[in-house]
Amino acid sequence: MDRDLGVDYVEGIVCAEGDIGENEMKQFDLTDAGKVLLVRQNGKLSALGTKCTHYGAPLSSGALSNGRVRCQWHGACFNLTTGDIEDFPGLDSLPCYQVSVEAGQVKVRAKRTELETNKRVKDMAKRDPSNVRTFVIVGGGPSGVTCAQTLREEGFTGRIVLICKENVLPYDRIKVNKAMDSKLEAITLRKQEFYDANDIEVMLDVEATKLDTKDQTVSCNNGYIIKYDKIYIATGSKARKHNCPGNDLPNVITMRDYADAQYVVSQMTEKMHVVVLGVSFIGLEAAAYLAGKVARVTVVGRGAVPLEPVFGREVGGRIMQMFRDKGVQFVMNSGIDRCLEENGKLCAVQLADGQIIRADLCIMGVGSTLYTDFLKTSGVEVNPDGSIDTDLYLEANAQNVYVGGDIANAPVHSIGLDRATIGHYGLAQYHGRIAALNMSGKRTQLRAVPYFWTVLFGKSFRYAGYGKAHEIRVVGSLQDLKFVAFHFDESGKVIGMCSCNRDPIVSQFAELQMQGKTLRKEDLETEPFAWTSTIISCQKM
Repeated sequence: MDRDLGVDYVEGIVCAEGDIGENEMKQFDLTDAGKVLLVRQNGKLSALGTKCTHYGAPLSSGALSNGRVRCQWHGACFNLTTGDIEDFPGLDSLPCYQVSVEAGQVKVRAKRTELETNKRVKDMAKRDPSNVRTFVIVGGGPSGVTCAQTLREEGFTGRIVLICKENVLPYDRIKVNKAMDSKLEAITLRKQEFYDANDIEVMLDVEATKLDTKDQTVSCNNGYIIKYDKIYIATGSKARKHNCPGNDLPNVITMRDYADAQYVVSQMTEKMHVVVLGVSFIGLEAAAYLAGKVARVTVVGRGAVPLEPVFGREVGGRIMQMFRDKGVQFVMNSGIDRCLEENGKLCAVQLADGQIIRADLCIMGVGSTLYTDFLKTSGVEVNPDGSIDTDLYLEANAQNVYVGGDIANAPVHSIGLDRATIGHYGLAQYHGRIAALNMSGKRTQLRAVPYFWTVLFGKSFRYAGYGKAHEIRVVGSLQDLKFVAFHFDESGKVIGMCSCNRDPIVSQFAELQMQGKTLRKEDLETEPFAWTSTIISCQKM
């Protein structure tokens, strides 16, 4: 242990040089101070933090690719040389430690604080009062926060204004469905101290109401009109209710914001009967959280099985069986015709076939609308569905306007740069980073590979790719929930991959797509997983 300019360092031998081979990742103890992840690639040793900075997945089990490691849980990527986060979710980079080899022994030197936290915040530029440029970010979700942070990381010293529609600091919205009883302070993405320290002005409970791209101003509902030099718009989407009589009754709600989750928790009792309309991720995650906490949960949905458009009928059917095993009831190929009241409160729902189901609470997870109405007279072209076309740099048709997250109809690298509107958490953060780089003058093209996940009754389902499958082949055991599902298009190309209990296979596929490689049905005939060895090769399949 030594000290250098007041910083406490730890140094020690972690292993023999021969203990780690080429393209191998291993975790080692650094004295009694902590653990390091050692990686050898192209003959070079790197030492990094051991856990993903998002939710702590052990990266020694991640997907090693060319120059980076991708987390096997949620797809975040970290550079092996610098530890910098390159794809998301998450906000922090990994600590990167000094490595040397002496007499065949590998020695690592690390800051004690970084060993303890396993996280590193990149250096931030300081605000320069003489820099009069103003960059405005509209949207207090993960995309907006990532954009603001990246601007400072990339050296922007002007004014940054982050406009947030909610009255709380940006938080991990995924927890709204998965863990409704989460405390706000535990899921807040960055504390107020972070914004203060980096001179990022956060305007809470403020909504953008008008954009003027000619004068380059944005008007807000609090009367402010802000002149911008560049603006990033990532306003996301608003959950919508099913249009039926009674949808405005108390206890007929949507799940989108932290306040929605808090309301459900406040109403929840062991005697409550809950009806969930919708078999998307939002509906199923809400149903899974409530199961066992209330008297009864009934899920009402269109189609034969939940999540069929995403995962296919076989996987969707197995997920429905898992829910039924936990006591959740399903009414499929149906919908709600009306919500019924008694003494001004919801008491039941009537289905399309006339069946009446008791309901003390009805959660509607039937989709969303995009928050882009305020742009319709701005000069920014808005598509009929509310999305906005962008180029490879996330620029809209109007000068100095960048768009990302749910509202962006943006090129997707893994589908040949065709545009798509995709509401994924990690992708929204990635958009925030790319927008910030381009706003800072560091021209960077999108290389997006969609990646998402859900956790249902403790089982994690992951998916990478994009597109409607023509055929799905399941390898492994659906019954044991240990499988990989390959999604093929009509030509036999693998366009998506889903898994459960087969990490890091989906992260490996995401890296394969990132590298521009193509996987086809015939490549899987002899050995369906032989392709995983090619993600550390620069040769295309």
